[in-house]
Amino acid sequence: MDFDCGFTKENKWFRYRAAAIIVEDGQVLFARNEIDDYYYSVGGAVHLGETAREAVKREVFEETGVHYEVDRLAVIHENFFHHNTTSLAGMDCHEIAFYFLMKPRGTRKLQSISTTMGVKETMHWLNILELDQYRVFPSFIMDYLNSEHNGIEHIVTDERA
Repeated sequence: MDFDCGFTKENKWFRYRAAAIIVEDGQVLFARNEIDDYYYSVGGAVHLGETAREAVKREVFEETGVHYEVDRLAVIHENFFHHNTTSLAGMDCHEIAFYFLMKPRGTRKLQSISTTMGVKETMHWLNILELDQYRVFPSFIMDYLNSEHNGIEHIVTDERA
């Protein structure tokens, strides 16, 4: 049995996560589920004993049904937020996420049959230039995708207010 790198203590929740930035033809891939009213990056918790690179490849395959290759580590994200979904309602959340840029495949075709915490999940290609029309997380993604980058960026967001 695999154990996620994360824990809960009282009303505090911490998770170590690996996530993907998948871009094809000016569109970026996001996930969405039947309960929440927003789009979120493809990825999930790193398991104990697993590298973030291994975790992102596993998570991308689990969610898309496709084996993507990692291009490079792009962002280390420290994220602080209050969670309002059913499973974590009222929790004060702290997440460390490694965002990997994945190599394009030249197609947006996926074979996705995914669930998260028992809830059906769907994949959505969103136009990068129109991301401001959607509620997407991480919140830095639109600015990140619309600018040039060198090396690994460290981004801290605090959405608890």
